[in-house]
Amino acid sequence: MNKILSIFICALISTSAYAQSDVNLGIIPAPVSITKTSGNFVLDKTVVLKSTGAEGAKMSDLLNAFIVTKAGFSLREVKDLSANQKAIILTSVGADQLPEEGYTIKVTANQILLTGRGAGLFYAVQSAMQMLPEKLNDKITISAVEINDYPRFKYRGTMLDVCRHFFPISFIKKYIDQLAYYKINTFHWHLTDDQGWRLEIKKYPKLTIVGSTRNGTIIGNYPGKGNYLTEVKGFYTQDEAKEIVKYAADRYITVIPEIELPGHASAAIASYPELSCFPDRDTFVSDKTPWAGSRKGKQVQQTWGVFDDIFVPSENTFTFLENILDEVITIFPSKYIHIGGDEAPKTYWKESTFCQNLMKEKGLKDEHELQSYFIQTIEKHLNAKGRSIIGWDEILEGGLAPNATVMSWRGEEGGIAAAQQNHDVIMTPGSMGMYIDQKQSTSPDEPITIGGLDPYQKVYAYDPIPKVLSDEQKKHVIGVQANLWTEYIKTPEKAENHAFPRLLALSEIAWSPVGRKDLKNFTEERLPVHLAKMDKTGINFWVPTPIGQSDKPLTGGEFTIDLKVPVAGGKIYYSLDESRPSENAFLYTKPFKVIVPQGEKRILKTIVVVPSGRRSVVIETLLNNGSPDVKAEAKK
Repeated sequence: MNKILSIFICALISTSAYAQSDVNLGIIPAPVSITKTSGNFVLDKTVVLKSTGAEGAKMSDLLNAFIVTKAGFSLREVKDLSANQKAIILTSVGADQLPEEGYTIKVTANQILLTGRGAGLFYAVQSAMQMLPEKLNDKITISAVEINDYPRFKYRGTMLDVCRHFFPISFIKKYIDQLAYYKINTFHWHLTDDQGWRLEIKKYPKLTIVGSTRNGTIIGNYPGKGNYLTEVKGFYTQDEAKEIVKYAADRYITVIPEIELPGHASAAIASYPELSCFPDRDTFVSDKTPWAGSRKGKQVQQTWGVFDDIFVPSENTFTFLENILDEVITIFPSKYIHIGGDEAPKTYWKESTFCQNLMKEKGLKDEHELQSYFIQTIEKHLNAKGRSIIGWDEILEGGLAPNATVMSWRGEEGGIAAAQQNHDVIMTPGSMGMYIDQKQSTSPDEPITIGGLDPYQKVYAYDPIPKVLSDEQKKHVIGVQANLWTEYIKTPEKAENHAFPRLLALSEIAWSPVGRKDLKNFTEERLPVHLAKMDKTGINFWVPTPIGQSDKPLTGGEFTIDLKVPVAGGKIYYSLDESRPSENAFLYTKPFKVIVPQGEKRILKTIVVVPSGRRSVVIETLLNNGSPDVKAEAKK
């Protein structure tokens, strides 16, 4: 069996014993249509597996390996079927009539037929694996059904920042496995920033000799309560980057690299000071910033934020960046190259005699137009190489580069403006749940983050197509993306905690039609099963808090506490004596009443513990019946 698929299958285990009672059959993201028919297909050792072509054989291996994990036996693979032989068939016949990345699954009493080509057949297998119920008496019984499915958006992405903190290749692959399982087809790899340059560039070795290491990192939220005083370093060789590109491509995921310009350039400037408007100036470090090592010369940043020292728009800089991009495009075959373009302060450009003279020479009226000139210069180079650029929405300022795609992060306004100018747009607004480095609850147990509140329900509620756009303009919204910035995410485990379950919610808004979205079904039927699978496979997901618990104070004298466990196999523990709940507290088994005398209050505190021992944050609900020490009354 293909080694890559063997690695992938290790991450996939059984889903739900009751998946077939769910209207979506346990599948995330929800398919376009599911039509149940009469009868059942019994999967046992008599079933054979048939596929055609190299692609079919590869997908057949993937499905068969999963069946071994699920059922404890493998299916015999055949080239031809005998009369009335029970079979699972993988085919591309008829797939040319399906939408791009689309597939169908048809289950009858005698056959499971998976139809698709390329990514479509791969996604058919993912859905088939998710919908298989548990084994009973050495066989798996699957309800007869017809599934027709295809994506809402062609771009379904997530960004991982490896600059602020570096993550090993093994984690990147594990992460990509999960993206593929949930039909997310783009991995945006943020490789350069002020706090680290993470990709080997052979022509400019100092980028990784100098720029991939910083001497320390602030402790706590900006500006920091101290400094860890330890190096943060690491970079990916070009061979390692190619390995990730291949690994992702085998799972029908495109890797888009990001090389930040003209801002967020501190690591590059520390490596090659001549890229600065003022090469001889020391890197500015605030007196309030706890710092490790020397403050002299150009430094890789140890704190977070936006920094004035950005690339000077000189011929030398353009040659430097074009040489870098020439190496980048030999590694990454993606149509798009992300060039950043965000948060580029104009302070140094305003102070620079060179920049001011350049503006006069080029007829540029201000520094925003100078940035547009910078972006367009880079775009021309990449267009000549057959590539297109994506930039954050600041690339709109001063005039949008002719063929650029805009990634709208500062709300939806940039995306709306770009679509109205007939440019393609990827929606990724931080204010609407797409910044998954933010908090997932208001509990004080939440780990330190950059701020904000983006629970998975907020992600799920987002519709990437703004209603203000005309029907023609809406066609320019080609996708949606969630971003995982890592200023406060130091380990792979914490990255997983921030990513899941929010990326499962993202997958549904990126793939499923709006009319198929159902938060109750997602939260109560499908998500608990998928999180239980993650628990068994060692993914450090954020354990949701009990379903049905109010996050607002309640008023009255009598309350019925009716909760649901958010992870299959998990348990809810609670306290009413203001102690912190654990396994030593009350075990929730069924709804119960709480009576609060007049003038008193109770505080319901809960925690969810899943089979592996992972646990949720503690959340609390104030049950108030006119207690004098509660200032504001809340409505029940």
